[in-house]
Parts: sequence; C-alpha cells; structure tokens
Amino acid sequence: MKSNARCWTPPAVVPLIATLWLSGCATVSSDARAPCPRVVLYSATEQARAASEVAALPESAVVVRMLSDYAVLRDQVRACI
Repeated sequence: MKSNARCWTPPAVVPLIATLWLSGCATVSSDARAPCPRVVLYSATEQARAASEVAALPESAVVVRMLSDYAVLRDQVRACI
C-alpha cells in the first residue's frame, strides 16, 4: 500500500509565499506626508545683493536657470506648509 503522507505536506514554496505576502503589509498609511523642509529667510540686503549679482550675469548663464528652479522649489515649500 502506498503512503499518502506526501499529499498532506505543503510544498516548500507555500511558507515562502506566505512570508512575502505578510511582509508586504504596510505599517504606515501611504497618505502620510513627509514633513516640509523649512524655507531659509534672507535679509533685504542679501536679496538686493543677489539680485545685482544675477543681473550682471549673461542671460544664458546656467546659474540663472538654476536660480529660477530654486525659486519654484521655494514656492512649493511655502505651499506645503
């Protein structure tokens, strides 16, 4: 007579699948927002100096484009708060 004990043992892959499935459960809601970074404040004197330095640059300077991107990021941070 043949033994049917093998029919009742789960394949080795079943515990692996169960472990992976359970480890996929999130412990934090995906709606949780990361804290907003703080906006660095500059004095009026610093802002005026920066404006005059940027005005002296050629319009094709990469720094001018980077400062424009930085201004957009600052606006987004302000909206985040």
